[in-house]
Amino acid sequence: MSADPRAAAAAARDLPALDAAISICDACPRLVAWREEQARVKVARFRDETYWAHGVPGFGDPAARILLVGLAPAAHGGNRTGRVFTGDASGDFLGLAMNAVGLASQPTGRRAGDGLRLDGARVLAAVRCAPPANKPTPEEQARCLPYLAREIELLRELRVIVPLGALGWDATLRALSSLGHAIPVPRPRFGHGAEARIDRYTLVGSYHPSQRNTFTGTLTQAMLRAVLERAMEVRGR
Repeated sequence: MSADPRAAAAAARDLPALDAAISICDACPRLVAWREEQARVKVARFRDETYWAHGVPGFGDPAARILLVGLAPAAHGGNRTGRVFTGDASGDFLGLAMNAVGLASQPTGRRAGDGLRLDGARVLAAVRCAPPANKPTPEEQARCLPYLAREIELLRELRVIVPLGALGWDATLRALSSLGHAIPVPRPRFGHGAEARIDRYTLVGSYHPSQRNTFTGTLTQAMLRAVLERAMEVRGR
């Protein structure tokens, strides 16, 4: 078994060490079983690929001033490729928007090592393992929270956090609280385009680029790009 996530996160002195700790974490038995089962079963279009099937680290610029916080890796996306928001429809939608505003070097990411670079931005999932039905339990979310908090600490230039969805917003607030930052009262509420200032950080909310949101028009490219452009505006202050 790996170390407790709280201890493992605290022991990470830099982002590579944190990434390594996340990649070997097996603190949530249900998630470990699910991610490994998906790697065995696969889906037809990826039947010849070897899945990552571990915790998925953050990805992007270590000097990022903007951090995007998603929910969890997709079973056949990040759980397969080993890179968050890579190899699935949500990642394609996000990458297209990030490329359009100048935060990503290319609009799509197919696999780790494909040349994709993020400029001034980093992307991660609040829960680092693919969960059944894309729904981590509250206990699993809490167990993974120290990784998010430590990543925020290690991003020394970070100024803007873009939570993707209500769970990402809640995880971000809880992570900041665990780091000793005072959360405003009443507690900031999530919404697309919602903003909250917490000490040195500004949160700018966005709907998650899930297929449910993008197929129904709940989230469009224009809406997501507007949030990213707002994050870049705040970043420059």
